[in-house]
Amino acid sequence: MNGFLVGVDEAGRGPLAGPVAVAVFSIAESEKHRLLGFFQGGKIRDSKKMTAASREMVFRDMAAQKKLGRISYAVSFASASVIDRKGISFAIRRALARSLTTINVKSSDCRVLLDGGLKAPEEFVFQSTIIKGDEKEAVIALASIAAKVSRDRLMRRLGKKYPMYGFEIHKGYGTKEHYKKLENHGLSPVHRKSFLKSIVGCKTFKIV
Repeated sequence: MNGFLVGVDEAGRGPLAGPVAVAVFSIAESEKHRLLGFFQGGKIRDSKKMTAASREMVFRDMAAQKKLGRISYAVSFASASVIDRKGISFAIRRALARSLTTINVKSSDCRVLLDGGLKAPEEFVFQSTIIKGDEKEAVIALASIAAKVSRDRLMRRLGKKYPMYGFEIHKGYGTKEHYKKLENHGLSPVHRKSFLKSIVGCKTFKIV
């Protein structure tokens, strides 16, 4: 297919707080071998296995290449309130569809590679879900980096807005320190209440 190759991945499915992020990365099929080698010499891997500094460096390179019109990417978020009302699966589907709309590629003119259990809207006929795709396909790994860096930046901003929780450190995940903060301060407006129902004493948490 002479069109576009699109990678899709998410970040933040499991945290107790903050949004889930879904990123798409798009590159022309005819340019993929030349351009993908630009990012860390082609040694792109799953964002979770990279240092924060390495992710930021690659993301800056992505932004520069996007500005030159050589690639495209988009990151969309679904908030904790959407996750609570509609569920995490719905939230991911909504953010995924929004990101695909943002990069403005025709569904008939692209091949979409998705990580894990992700699935694109039905009109994207040429799509494949790849287990551990972020370790096997560079376009998925780059989407993973975009999602992770964008979400981490947002969580650092939320850390400044709600300094009592340490979001900038644990990024909303259920660390021991995060649970201690919850016991001391209760839930913030960006906590996923549906993820915290099973926690002992959750009903006594106060909304701040």
